[in-house]
Amino acid sequence: MSFKVYVPARYASSRLPGKLLLPIAGRPMLERVLTRARASGASEIVVAADDERIARVADACGAAVCLTDPALPSGTDRIAAAAAARGEARDQIIVNLQGDEPFMPAAVIAQVACLLEGDDPPDLATVCEPLAMREEWESPHIVKVVRTLDDRASYFSRAPIPFVRDGTWAPGPHYRRHVGLYAYTVGFLQRYVAWPPAALEEIERLEQLRALARGARIVVPDAVAPCGIGVDTPADLARADAIWQALDAEGQGG
Repeated sequence: MSFKVYVPARYASSRLPGKLLLPIAGRPMLERVLTRARASGASEIVVAADDERIARVADACGAAVCLTDPALPSGTDRIAAAAAARGEARDQIIVNLQGDEPFMPAAVIAQVACLLEGDDPPDLATVCEPLAMREEWESPHIVKVVRTLDDRASYFSRAPIPFVRDGTWAPGPHYRRHVGLYAYTVGFLQRYVAWPPAALEEIERLEQLRALARGARIVVPDAVAPCGIGVDTPADLARADAIWQALDAEGQGG
């Protein structure tokens, strides 16, 4: 199937300014992300940037670049603006890959795109992973998802869901962390950004709740490969650097 990867790339970051240009094992984080995107089989990779410094790195890596308004409120809005500026068709499938996910496997990027195939595709496709520790389940920094038996999203939350009434907790099929990787058509993306924020979205600070509030069908299967860590803090960056140096030493870094 044919799909494109769009990477929303914002220069400013409250916890790690300019983080997409910071080095991971000697290369900018954005370059590491684009390496994974390129291996996914995408027909095109587009960086929706808000800054010329990011645009220069993306161009040097061979990605298409679309400069967008720095004032846009989210990465989703940035992708929507870039897709509109580039005249993408309404049925074009886009994978939204965050610029701070340098370990996202190419197989998972392709997986979310392929979930939109078929005669009755969902509105939105994403993935999740098992929660291994109670601390992850309790952390407000890790988004949890509860699903139906056919992997349709029932709810996303920063709270520990599903709640364990008797106080005991152990890893199991109901405890999943949501991975912030999305696939959708341009047509759905246009509808989404036209909707006002939903009340639950504003309470939880989770964009996907806007889609759920409007009755969108979101499928969330388990990722076909471990998705690794995102980079939000200096500690995350140091950890990512160490992991990638080990991968490079083994010839697996890309």
